[in-house]
Amino acid sequence: MKNTRFGKMHVFFSSLIIVAIHLSFSFAKLRDKDPNPAFAKNLVTERPNTDAAMNLKAERLVIYDSLRLDVLGLSYKAYNYAIQGLEKLKAAGKITNDQLISIVDFTKSSAEKRLFVIDLVNHRLLFNTYVAHGQNSGKEFAQRFSNSPSSYQSSLGFYETSDTYNGKNGYSMHLTGLEKGINNNADERAIVMHGAPYVSENHIRATGYIGRSWGCPAVPEKLTRPIVDKIKNGTCLFIYSENNKYLKRSKILNS
Repeated sequence: MKNTRFGKMHVFFSSLIIVAIHLSFSFAKLRDKDPNPAFAKNLVTERPNTDAAMNLKAERLVIYDSLRLDVLGLSYKAYNYAIQGLEKLKAAGKITNDQLISIVDFTKSSAEKRLFVIDLVNHRLLFNTYVAHGQNSGKEFAQRFSNSPSSYQSSLGFYETSDTYNGKNGYSMHLTGLEKGINNNADERAIVMHGAPYVSENHIRATGYIGRSWGCPAVPEKLTRPIVDKIKNGTCLFIYSENNKYLKRSKILNS
């Protein structure tokens, strides 16, 4: 009986010692892993959300690639700048509808379809057609740009689409220039989107390029109403060129 009692006591105390060793080891691991839980939590909270930025960039690439916009001639630079600016303008409350983006790529000849209207939610290219530049911006290519009245040149940068009206050029849409010193005189200059007979393939066959406006992004007459009705009232229009002066001056692209 004594040996049995002694054996049971030996097992009991041995178990206690083993448990104590395991507990000490566990606490030591916790201390090594997280010496200050509150501080560690702050580190996680303050760490930049790089995953979100990477996911957004990946989503942009998916849209650009899935719509084969490179094949259609829209440069990735123009596309990326457009999305970058749209996000900033939406955050600043200057664009109310960020589901669509319209991009005019003036690096392309006017004989090419250089207006792209993209549905960013459903990943669809809604329109890809011709668009005019100002008569003093160049002939086939738009190379000179101005914000000055009576310059008859196009203005680069970001615009908000506004309301519609019927004027001397038929069904038209007002544009609000969102970049001070670059395109903010759009209203004073009567820079609007409208249809024009010289924006046509017939004109291209006759001259090698479409006709030019007084600075307005004029589109084919038969597409004016469908395009305008789709993008009016608060969407973003971005007119792009690889113009170093604009790219350096734009606060939207450089903020």
